[in-house]
Amino acid sequence: MAPVVLALRKTPGLRPIVCVTAQHRGMLDQVLRLFKIKPDFDLNLMKPGQSLSPLAADILRGIDRVIEKTRPDWILVQGDTTTVMAASIAAFHRKIKIGHVEAGLRTGDLSAPWPEEANRRVAGLLADLHFAPTATTRKNLLREGVPAARIPVTGNTVIDALLLVKKKLGSDRVLRAALDREYGYLDAAKSLILVTAHRRESHDGGIANICRALKTLAKRGDCQIVYPVHPNPHVRKPAAKALKGVSNVFLIPPPDYAHFIYLMDRCALILTDSGGIQEEAPSLGKPVLVLREKTERPEALAAGAARLAGTQTAAIVKEAARLLDRPDAYAKMAKAKNPYGDGKAAARIARALARAK
Repeated sequence: MAPVVLALRKTPGLRPIVCVTAQHRGMLDQVLRLFKIKPDFDLNLMKPGQSLSPLAADILRGIDRVIEKTRPDWILVQGDTTTVMAASIAAFHRKIKIGHVEAGLRTGDLSAPWPEEANRRVAGLLADLHFAPTATTRKNLLREGVPAARIPVTGNTVIDALLLVKKKLGSDRVLRAALDREYGYLDAAKSLILVTAHRRESHDGGIANICRALKTLAKRGDCQIVYPVHPNPHVRKPAAKALKGVSNVFLIPPPDYAHFIYLMDRCALILTDSGGIQEEAPSLGKPVLVLREKTERPEALAAGAARLAGTQTAAIVKEAARLLDRPDAYAKMAKAKNPYGDGKAAARIARALARAK
């Protein structure tokens, strides 16, 4: 959402008001610093071990107070978090127009991803403008009965953010040198596999299966694995149990956004259950193995930039080994065109809002 905030600031006639819920405090703050965004409202709702219903209730109350104080013309929400779902309901209750950024993603299965599929459907039901990242997501919304005039195809703002940070890494020699030093333990002679795995539907066995696959891959000796481990204990505990002390595996705290883009740019292969990374990686020419049974981003699969590997140990090992051992298979995925945008999505969203106000 950061590129959208920056684009709105530059658009005559629009004044963005930034409200954060801090659903994930540590992950939020470093992005705000990187993009020099100071929230107008910070609800600071993160609590240890919070469950979804109390969180949603707190977001509803908090957003409602912000709406009452600011009386906005529009509320913009992005993606499929609990924050997005609850903020959309709060806006609907106050009869405030809703713009849904990254709209129209669907798996058709409310259990995968859970609860994200339900969250984005709720936002989609209530939204007045649907900023679809691709033609495919636009078609999903059209099938659901959304009028075509309310679905501008913008590309995905995550590509805007990625390209902004990549440019900074290329131009800021001090920052680049600091990152090279920080990750000096990595062996340039070994292929780097970057891993993220945290989704709730994988907590019941899936994370453990993924970790077993990583342990098997690490034994090859020709690759090294960096796994930024999500702080959720359902992820942290099985990862530590299976992988702590394993040669060629580095378990690190979640890095800030600039650090993560550095690792993405440096790696050979990405294993992830993250939706955003499925979109980002093709812009950097990095093949992606999706650690899920279903994805709401079929465009990456169709383009050949990603493959579904699931959460079964043997399948993950097989797919990763295929890319590590077969240069032809690797090159085919690495050269696939990114279907998610050109880095100008935020500007298109700002123009659409300027026309709609």
